[in-house]
Amino acid sequence: MSRRVVLASGGVLAIAAVAITLVLRPGEAPVAASAVSPAGEVVARLGDQQVDANDLNALFEQLPQASRQQLRGDRAALETWLRARLAEKALYQQAEAKGWSQRPEVQAQTRAAVEQIVLRSYLNSMTQVPEDYPSEQDLTQAYEASKATLQVPAVYRVSQIFLSVPDAQATQSVRDQAQALSKRAHAAGADFAELARTYSQDPGSAAQGGDIGPQPLAQLLPEVRGVVTRLKVGEVSEPLQSSLGFHVIKLTESQPARIATLDEVRGQLREALRAQRQEQAAKQYVDDVLNLSTLSIDGAALNKALEAQR
Repeated sequence: MSRRVVLASGGVLAIAAVAITLVLRPGEAPVAASAVSPAGEVVARLGDQQVDANDLNALFEQLPQASRQQLRGDRAALETWLRARLAEKALYQQAEAKGWSQRPEVQAQTRAAVEQIVLRSYLNSMTQVPEDYPSEQDLTQAYEASKATLQVPAVYRVSQIFLSVPDAQATQSVRDQAQALSKRAHAAGADFAELARTYSQDPGSAAQGGDIGPQPLAQLLPEVRGVVTRLKVGEVSEPLQSSLGFHVIKLTESQPARIATLDEVRGQLREALRAQRQEQAAKQYVDDVLNLSTLSIDGAALNKALEAQR
């Protein structure tokens, strides 16, 4: 059992087999990041399929810088992606063994995909944004225009004493034990951290005196959230029951919601402005291509083609 036992389930990253969607949650308890392997070194295997550091590097190159840093620090998300990538390779091998890529509909889709890849690559190369964009003034103006939406959620630092419930018959006895520990934690001069180290059954947080680190409310278990928001710093809760067991919670620090500073969002803001500028340049480039010669659309032929689709 990890020190995240008081945290809501669900990783920072949800990774599909083909596309990767990142959901960034500030305050996620960090996992020690491992160094990326040297290029070409195999990092995972499934039968005769393997994923090497080149595959991993290709993944990172698709992501914004801020997302790369979070992914590097979340081993569970990386392992989820590795499993998905290995499954893709195994499925592709099966399909190739059956000559699937030679099917007419697959070849038609392949040609269309290649056309789109070439088009996007060419268009990107023709609409590159200058390296010095955005300027500091551009960043400041964009920040001032949007800072009302750049909310950093309230953060709560809590410690816990966690007791698991092995079966339904043990519920009452565990509840009584949690009540006794809560009473001890409420006593004058009580050392909550020592109680957590001695009695908590969540090894990760117990080793830290029960501390699970600063977390936004959404990262805590639903049963814990309401209790935490009612506690004052330094207060200890009565035992509360979750689907995992019983928790005795101490609020050690809280930070109210606030507007992110420019320095905190500078990287993301720069990427957004550059993407916006390139999108505008791409649209203008396409418009210019269309204006090179007269565009004509044969309405009758178009209607006939549409009719044939019914």
